[in-house]
Amino acid sequence: MPTLPDFRLETHFSKWEFKARYHMTASDAESMSMQDLLAMATPEERAAFEGMWLGYTETFGAPDLRERIAGTYQRQKASDILCFAGASEGIFAANNVILEKDSHAIMVTPNYQSHETLPIAIGEATGVPLDPEDNWSLDIDRVADAIRPNTRLVTINFPHNPTGTILPLDRYHALVELCRKHGIYILHDEIFNGLGETSAQHLPYIADIYERGLSLNVMSKSYGLPGLRVGWIACQDSEILSKMERLKHYLSICNSGPSERLTMIALRNKDRIFARNCAIVDENLPKWDAFFARYPDLFEWTRPAGSCMAFPRYKGADGVEAFCQSLVEDSGVLFLPSTIYSSDLGPTPQDRFRLGFGRTGLDEGLAALDAHLMQNRPAT
Repeated sequence: MPTLPDFRLETHFSKWEFKARYHMTASDAESMSMQDLLAMATPEERAAFEGMWLGYTETFGAPDLRERIAGTYQRQKASDILCFAGASEGIFAANNVILEKDSHAIMVTPNYQSHETLPIAIGEATGVPLDPEDNWSLDIDRVADAIRPNTRLVTINFPHNPTGTILPLDRYHALVELCRKHGIYILHDEIFNGLGETSAQHLPYIADIYERGLSLNVMSKSYGLPGLRVGWIACQDSEILSKMERLKHYLSICNSGPSERLTMIALRNKDRIFARNCAIVDENLPKWDAFFARYPDLFEWTRPAGSCMAFPRYKGADGVEAFCQSLVEDSGVLFLPSTIYSSDLGPTPQDRFRLGFGRTGLDEGLAALDAHLMQNRPAT
């Protein structure tokens, strides 16, 4: 396999995530402590965690964990679930199993970088840009036009990273029917499903509505538990799952046993955890509304439909790259400039930045951001 390019987003975070005083671009919900999570456990779950044997676990994932994960879907069984050490391992496995050097893949842009770089490294790829003039929605006709005889995979991500958009349900079903007609797999990165304003309407999981759908999920984002490093793919296609399981033998081999026990606790408390995390979004979004109302000359703001991220436009004459660099170096405020989401498959917006609102403590970051703008207000 060719050498993969530098992962721009992760490199940026490696430099700044733990140095910046105000992490204002996080894509995960507020995490909790081990103590808080264990407080949600039943006596049996607590005993299973504290008394577990610290040996290898099953490559597919613990049977009871897979059963509980399957219970978060409408139509999945434990045998339809394959666990991974985070979502990135699942992305790597799915692309390498479904695609070959003479394959073609289609993905939305902008997107999380590995959804693009992995297909390009394996075979050929086409990007279909989301339209900011259409609420960042996906034009299904453009997907249809991009399909080739060797197209094997379409990759989507709703709620979308970085815009937070949710595809309208009719377009979602139209995409499924299009892929069904051509026998194309759909990898749906659903790691933000369930996260957003309490009133948000999320899409059904792709594995529940499409026989060639791969539902990618993880404990990191909507659950706010990235430290567990537990993700999974749900899929009705047992052959694809088996091939990914065999590839996992070259990767993590198996998940962390303690993480699997903690994930069991979190999944049983899914509704409680999601309600907590969506309440944080409910509290934080009006604060961003108020902030952008103070600077209409500098920013263009549109509320996202879901997740805990948005992708506002920056109007300053200095450009978004210089703006974000000045913010983090001078005032400790971390954003992601849209240049990090640039694509090799076509133009993407270069005047936007990703912000986050799924964590507590937003007021301090907003105060630092206001102070920075008052001292260093750029021209427009």
